[in-house]
Amino acid sequence: MNIAHCSKICTALMFAASLLATSAVAAEGPTFKVDPSWPKNLPNNWILGEIGGLTVDAQDNVWVLQRPRSLTEDEMGAALKPPRGQCCLPAPPVIQFNGAGDVLKSFGGAAPGAPWPEREHALEVDDKGNIFLSGNAPNDQMLVKFTTDGKFVKQFGRIVPPLGSKDTQSVGRPADIFFDRPSNELFIADGYGNHRVLVIDADSFAFKRMWGAYGKPAEDILPAPAQFNPDTPQYGLVHCLSIAKDGLVYVCDRVNNRIQVFQKNGTYLKQFVFDKDTKGSGSTWNVVMWPDANNTYMIVADGTNNFIRIVRRSDGVVVNKFGTGGRQAGQFHWVHALGVDSKGNLYTGEVDTGKRIQKFTPNMAP
Repeated sequence: MNIAHCSKICTALMFAASLLATSAVAAEGPTFKVDPSWPKNLPNNWILGEIGGLTVDAQDNVWVLQRPRSLTEDEMGAALKPPRGQCCLPAPPVIQFNGAGDVLKSFGGAAPGAPWPEREHALEVDDKGNIFLSGNAPNDQMLVKFTTDGKFVKQFGRIVPPLGSKDTQSVGRPADIFFDRPSNELFIADGYGNHRVLVIDADSFAFKRMWGAYGKPAEDILPAPAQFNPDTPQYGLVHCLSIAKDGLVYVCDRVNNRIQVFQKNGTYLKQFVFDKDTKGSGSTWNVVMWPDANNTYMIVADGTNNFIRIVRRSDGVVVNKFGTGGRQAGQFHWVHALGVDSKGNLYTGEVDTGKRIQKFTPNMAP
């Protein structure tokens, strides 16, 4: 082999090695693969509607809040009188699954002595065997507490016309609820009607504090919320909220394509903007934390663009993303709700015509 030929080969090998090294550096954070076997077939001829809320409890069970009233007559033909056909019956609004995809518990819906939202949206479970849920219909100024067996415990607010972001005894079509164990407080993304973060005691429902965008006083914006402007001084749609292990609070303003970061007392720290030119329903639909010791990454659902971002929490850099629009396993149509268990398994729920839940397994352990 002559020297010139060797030089060309060595140069090519060095270039290939450089590409591999660059690729290795760029690969960061977990990647996910869909588990098409989850969940198992639902019992009792049930079918799911839109997935309003989803959360994972301390035992790694998955709780889903779905919307039976979002089903079409064709989808729930067996429930019509007379039945249109053999398929199907609306599933109960609240369903608990285990990691294998089995249904463990279910309950919910309007009943005497147990108030219920008009359109199911937010769901959270504490460490005492309680479930908190709410809705986002025009009159859903209410949050309700149940036991995990479906027994009504307490309510905050009522089913009434909007009361506004200054009211401290109600919510305003809340979109998300987060139970903070150290403080025993509920942090509420409030929401579709109000434009604030609201914090109440998880036991007594006593008002604790609230704030708007940038930690400023919450304001109602008339005639309509600001949209598609990540610098707007007030929230458009406060759609999700998550608290990391270090106590930082991450708040999604969905229609303004941003996530703002606060201390628990409402002190504003910074914000991250994702695909600022996204219109429609915005780019920040939900957020959960990767469950390693430092919550190194955020997992952010984008229902408009139909994918999920893996975001480095320290600086907001997107290190990976997965998913695309579609109806096959692993694809999304309006991915709306997220939950993650202690092993890093990711669970998703879709609204509009998506009406399904999916499980994604990670390539790396937390």
